[in-house]
Parts: sequence; C-alpha cells; structure tokens
Amino acid sequence: QVQLVESGGGLVQPGGSLRLSCAASGIFFPIYALGWYRQAPGKERELVAHITSDYNTNSAESVKGRFTISRDNTEKTVYLHMNSLKPEDTAVYYCNANRNGVLTSWGQGTQVTVSS
Repeated sequence: QVQLVESGGGLVQPGGSLRLSCAASGIFFPIYALGWYRQAPGKERELVAHITSDYNTNSAESVKGRFTISRDNTEKTVYLHMNSLKPEDTAVYYCNANRNGVLTSWGQGTQVTVSS
C-alpha cells in the first residue's frame, strides 16, 4: 500500500512563504525520485519540482529561484519550500514518487491559496 500524505498548505499573502510536506509509506523511499505537482482549476496538472534518489533537483521555469525541493530519507518525507509566492501559484499541490519514470499513487493534495 503506497500512501502519500501532503500537508502544509493554506492561505498566504503575495510575497509570503510556505513549506509543504509529503510523507510517504509503503515504498522503499531512498530509491525513488520524488516530485511536486500542482493543479489549478481548469488547468492540467503540472510538475513544478523534482528530486532524484541521488538528490539532483530540477524545477519548472515559473518557480525557479522561488521554490526549493528537498528530501529527508530518514523521515521519508519530501518538502517544497515556497518563497515569494504569487497569485498564479494558487493551486492544489500534490506529490508523487516514481521509479524509472513510473509513478505511484497520488496523495490527497494540499490547497495553496495566494491572495491579499
């Protein structure tokens, strides 16, 4: 049973910061790559940041310099540190784990709303 539980979302003002967490169970966590995705109403789900099993990272151009992905293999958790938030960052944020490009199950997501 693969389970991914996202948390840490909420309402934040533009320019604010937030840290999202995703706790994983049911997988041998260290060998998996991990990604944070988001989906806004009426839009497709998009990958925003990715971290490999050997800690290499990539992020979408829209969030570069503002978001940082990290992982803690002991805690079996992946984080997304979000700074300088913009209204266009408003979305439900999801995490997923993959091995050789094959995704596991989605979590329930956590809502991030950036508004004054």
